[in-house]
Amino acid sequence: MDYLLRLFATLTICYLVKGDDRINFVMVGDWGGQPEAPYYTPAQKEVASQMGRKATEINSMFTIALGDNFYDTGVKDVDDPRFQKTFEDVFTAKSLYSRWYVIAGNHDHYGNASAEIAYTAHSHRWYMPNYYYTETMTIPGTHTDIQFVFIDTVILAGLSHPTKRWLPLHGPESINAAEDQWEWIEETLKASTAKWLFVLGHYPVWSVAEHGPTDTLVQRLRPLLNQYNVTAYFCGHDHNSQHIHEANSDVEYFVTGAAHKIQTSVENADKIPSDSLLFYYGVESESYGAFSYVSITPTEMTVGYIDEKGNELYTYQKAPTRKSG
Repeated sequence: MDYLLRLFATLTICYLVKGDDRINFVMVGDWGGQPEAPYYTPAQKEVASQMGRKATEINSMFTIALGDNFYDTGVKDVDDPRFQKTFEDVFTAKSLYSRWYVIAGNHDHYGNASAEIAYTAHSHRWYMPNYYYTETMTIPGTHTDIQFVFIDTVILAGLSHPTKRWLPLHGPESINAAEDQWEWIEETLKASTAKWLFVLGHYPVWSVAEHGPTDTLVQRLRPLLNQYNVTAYFCGHDHNSQHIHEANSDVEYFVTGAAHKIQTSVENADKIPSDSLLFYYGVESESYGAFSYVSITPTEMTVGYIDEKGNELYTYQKAPTRKSG
């Protein structure tokens, strides 16, 4: 791994002062609007509004964006007006003006994904220091750490075809770049002493929907998640909401990819472990959307899904399975 990747991927410790012995945040995936005016979809606009309300309600400390930030072909450069029209002008609630932790999706890689890294220096809330990076936070008033490992699944598994979605991923563009990231992922997970450990990427490991499981991630990431007792894997890519939990594993799999529009698909239901789908929400409409929120204390994690009208679709609680280092 080259020097710059190691520099930007260095662990950052953040001691947060907000909250009451808990860390709360909201999460959104596949939220990237549209390439023509008004540069957002009805679902995205409604989701942004409800995210602001929920973020206020739970005193959200930050937002996580799981990729496909700009449809259809990402951005051209750091001065692309889409940053303003699809992001800054849409997510306007004061409660969403804290840091946004961002990763790239396949649609971002169709354009200039490096410009999204560069935009970190142009926005006080957009934070994407590299294609992959990690952050560790301490729950206020406690000694309990939470570690987030943000990865770039396009570098790992390859870029999907822009129109022929049924085609399998062709594999990484650069084997060396992929192997560098795999090495970094394992080193980071192995070194973690956090009580709560999350991995976040764009492509799913498991999914019942249109894109289905990502073979490379099933074969190479899933064993690492199990080996290093990762709490949960969060992703987007499929435009719906899912919670999957396979037997004999402590890892939770959450799909949050419905902020741009929702699609109905369960065509890959037979490709995930039997009886592992705990929650699914999908409707065929560009006027419906969803996002998620997470609340973490030293003794419990809560993950909830909210639709574009503010309705609570699903809530899940989990006790920690990791010991602090």
